[in-house]
Amino acid sequence: MKFLDPNDPFFAKAWVRWLTVLLPIGWGLMELLWVGSPFWGMLFLAAGGYAGWMLFFRRGRD
Repeated sequence: MKFLDPNDPFFAKAWVRWLTVLLPIGWGLMELLWVGSPFWGMLFLAAGGYAGWMLFFRRGRD
């Protein structure tokens, strides 16, 4: 079982993939810029980056 399976039917729609990537990145930016919490900011930015890599670059073609 993978941590994030890009070929799961849940990620078939493009808007779901985009939301899965953009929400953690937005949250990470908020943590860094407004809250001032670099640990949580970097953690969420890394999660968004990983999701982007898996969902857009490692995903099998339809």
